[in-house]
Amino acid sequence: MSRSLRHGALAATAIAFSIVSLSACAAGNDAETLQVRPDNAATSVGSIKVQNANVITQAEPEAEGPAVVVATLFNDGTEDEVLESVTLPGTDVQVKLQPAKGTGPVEIPAGGRVILGGKGNASAVIEGGREAAQDGNVQQVVFKLSRTGDVGLGANVVPATGYYKDFGPSAAPEAPAATPSGTPEAGGSETPGTPSGETPESPAGTPESPAAGTEQQDGAEGSTETATAGTTG
Repeated sequence: MSRSLRHGALAATAIAFSIVSLSACAAGNDAETLQVRPDNAATSVGSIKVQNANVITQAEPEAEGPAVVVATLFNDGTEDEVLESVTLPGTDVQVKLQPAKGTGPVEIPAGGRVILGGKGNASAVIEGGREAAQDGNVQQVVFKLSRTGDVGLGANVVPATGYYKDFGPSAAPEAPAATPSGTPEAGGSETPGTPSGETPESPAGTPESPAAGTEQQDGAEGSTETATAGTTG
């Protein structure tokens, strides 16, 4: 191969490599093929990695109810870890941890992961969510693990809308409706099916015997005959 052809091939290869590199850079953090969401906080300490951490509040700004901490915790170590607590430094709120099933601690198995938030997953519920975090802010969140210790990061505070809708907290329960005053109370003395103002017949009452009625009629006929005889005589 001549020198000119070799230079031409090398130049073409360099140009192609440059185009591929620029395409990868252009994709950046928004590359859908990477499934990366740069607005979700992530960090790692030792064998523990925390990804997709957010604080999610009620969907409506005026809605009352709790908020939740959502995150995925990976354990790349050889020992199980227990998520002992989740705290929000700078606030007085309590975060209640609940495993995906039953009761007890939230465990992260060796070589496994645990997801906080979403249907069927473990949960970290913040009571008084509006007092703890405001939408649009960054809230410091600390995950305390049994072996690794504290793992902290700044999590975005977002409402439970759009992408976060299925991971958000439940709304505060509504007050039960009042019972209408006209509803009869249990154990009322009024007999069902009996018109108002009427007294039902006693079930113990015994109807008159047809034979008794016949005797009365016979007696009446006898009285009539006697009266007729007296008049004739």
